[in-house]
Amino acid sequence: MKELQSVLSIVSDGLKTLAKGVEAIAEKVDEAAKSQGAVKPKRKKSSAATKKVKTVKKPVQKATRKKEVKSATDTDKILGIIGRSKNGAGTAAIMQKTGFNQKKIANIIYRLRKQQKIKSVAKGVYTKL
Repeated sequence: MKELQSVLSIVSDGLKTLAKGVEAIAEKVDEAAKSQGAVKPKRKKSSAATKKVKTVKKPVQKATRKKEVKSATDTDKILGIIGRSKNGAGTAAIMQKTGFNQKKIANIIYRLRKQQKIKSVAKGVYTKL
């Protein structure tokens, strides 16, 4: 028990000295911050010999904004193909026109069906709503 108390007293003494060191560092940081904040760069005064030129303000022309043309997403491409077909478009036809693989087309069709933008006419054939 005495050993524990002696170890704890050593630890507490160490913590006290650390706290004093941290306080000293904090004071030095405060002094440095005050000294840096007090120093301001002085501006040069313009001499009387320099000419003062008045600037003429020109009217600002409004920049014409060009509309950003968004490229069609893969979903838009597939929806367009399905929308243009009269009797519906099959997955094979979509694969041929877009060059996408079966998995990608299936995922996009699933998403479009959940958004209720297309419906299934037959197995693998879809029409736009």
